[in-house]
Amino acid sequence: MRRARVLLLLLWASGCGEGGVDVDNPLTDPEDGPPAGNPDGTCAVPAAGGLETSASPRTVVGDGTSASCTGDAVIAAVAAGGVITFDCGPDPVTITLDRPAKIFNDTGPDITIDGGGKVTLSGGGRTRILYMNTCDPDQRWTTPNCDNQDHPRLTVQNLTFVDGNSKNETEYDGGGAIWARGGQLKLVNTRFFGNVCADTGPDVGGAGVRAFDQFEDRPIHVVNSTFGGAEGFGNTCSNGGGVSSIGVSWTIINSLFSHNRAIGNGGNPPQGGTPGGGSGGAIYNDGNEMTLSLCGVAIHDNDVVQHGAAIFFVSNNHTGDIRIDRSVITRNTGGSWYTQYPMISAHDDTPIVVTDSTIE
Repeated sequence: MRRARVLLLLLWASGCGEGGVDVDNPLTDPEDGPPAGNPDGTCAVPAAGGLETSASPRTVVGDGTSASCTGDAVIAAVAAGGVITFDCGPDPVTITLDRPAKIFNDTGPDITIDGGGKVTLSGGGRTRILYMNTCDPDQRWTTPNCDNQDHPRLTVQNLTFVDGNSKNETEYDGGGAIWARGGQLKLVNTRFFGNVCADTGPDVGGAGVRAFDQFEDRPIHVVNSTFGGAEGFGNTCSNGGGVSSIGVSWTIINSLFSHNRAIGNGGNPPQGGTPGGGSGGAIYNDGNEMTLSLCGVAIHDNDVVQHGAAIFFVSNNHTGDIRIDRSVITRNTGGSWYTQYPMISAHDDTPIVVTDSTIE
């Protein structure tokens, strides 16, 4: 077993550099599930990962009462685009959708959904919650290069996603809570509890988030966010209990992944007689020329059947790399194919740079 250890109180207190953007965390009600983010993560947040302004919303969902904040109102607001906020009264509110809220590609270019720390969007255990796809003609094509366009720039902040379920999706599978292709996705102060996608399959994944084709291969920023966080709150899919992607880079800062599961069986490609899957308890990355960057991240108590109890990372052309700084990866269980570090499945020539971190 190979270890890279850290004295957390000394090193995390120093942050991940200076000049970062402060990101407040309003999701702290202990009765509303684990808070957003890793409480021990103090890495600085770059400007690209900070909160977006919501001062001038295009749509305010609700009129000050919880009853006015309906699933239909959310779906209509997301379809209209721009900045979306909520006025659902003084108390936290859960809004249940009966179908996904879908982004239209010509309603930005900047789209921000800000729950103010009091809004939970639920799929009711029946539907995916949020969908964006620049290459879906039903959502209106806006450029001839739908797989590499700079919009919509979608920011989801101060929101909780619970009980999303994409098991009934066939064409665009995975992504129990959020499915996103194209443009640019960012998550700040978000939480994902109890979301699910297909139980089996070699490449389906992302109970929390499934992502493809970010503009110019820029990374998705995930800042101060929680996937699972405690027993009974985890997310489950064939692969990627937390997040899953193909050909996408991620910059994940001060975030927590715990109690998520990858429950498929047989890997990718699937072993004979198996349906495939079962890799990436927290994170599943596949594709080429991608980087997974973690700073101030805690990954623990996730579980897999096949590979990558914490992280599954396969760069098909052997050009990708993993960077882990001031993070703790521990107590993840199951799986095999651990060539460099425990709980991380990757080719033995994949560069994995670990600094001031614990992996054991």
